Amino acid sequence: MRIIAIAQQKGGTGKSTTAQAIGAGLSHRGQRVLFVDLDPQGNLTYVLGADQSKATALDVLTGKVTAYKAAQAMNAGELPGMTAAAVIPGSPYLAGADATITGTGREYRLAEALKTVTGAFDVCIVDTPPALGILTVNALTAADDVIIPCLADVFSIQALGQIADTVAGIKANCNPRLKISGILLTRYTPRQNLTKDTADILGDAARKIGTRLFNTRIRETVSLREAQAMGKDIFSYNPRSAGAEDYNALIEEIF
Repeated sequence: MRIIAIAQQKGGTGKSTTAQAIGAGLSHRGQRVLFVDLDPQGNLTYVLGADQSKATALDVLTGKVTAYKAAQAMNAGELPGMTAAAVIPGSPYLAGADATITGTGREYRLAEALKTVTGAFDVCIVDTPPALGILTVNALTAADDVIIPCLADVFSIQALGQIADTVAGIKANCNPRLKISGILLTRYTPRQNLTKDTADILGDAARKIGTRLFNTRIRETVSLREAQAMGKDIFSYNPRSAGAEDYNALIEEIF
């Protein structure tokens, strides 16, 4: 099972949107996909229609239940097209994870838990909070790859250096197989000169940390927000939209 974390300490960069779209696109391609929502805001949990009254990611991280038991199957009636997908939902109580997930080896909790579902899924997509605390550390310690969504602004460039340092530390101390798959430019507006200039700067920054800026840029489009409001993935909602086109291109570029 390939584990992909979507991480960026800056909020509003489209982490949950990207997590949902990549997982949905793979599911539509016949892959067995597990979503894990580690964000206390629970945006991914909401758009997937998961039941937070059942076992959550916090229960998994604290050892109350196994990942296998916490995974809620998504069927065609709940999420059209995603018949081979499941989700471990987030919880608002994840906000206190830095205080509740303690002890030696706490950074390995997710990696150990996911061993119980390795044979059941082809890909695991982990959504993370906009912070570099224990939840993101757990995601990166478990992951094979991390995708870093960025906006075309100076704050995303600043945050990129910080998460790159975190990834380097985890790779050196916890997870030597971890690599940054790439930097993903989101909410892209190609007609804006500032956006184009910042994209060039992001490309330079990506090369300095030993990764790439994906050729695919996720354009600013209302279709992505509409799909989430309808409780659908972009491929089921409007497969001909710019959002579907862009995320299809991204999946082809990654896989």
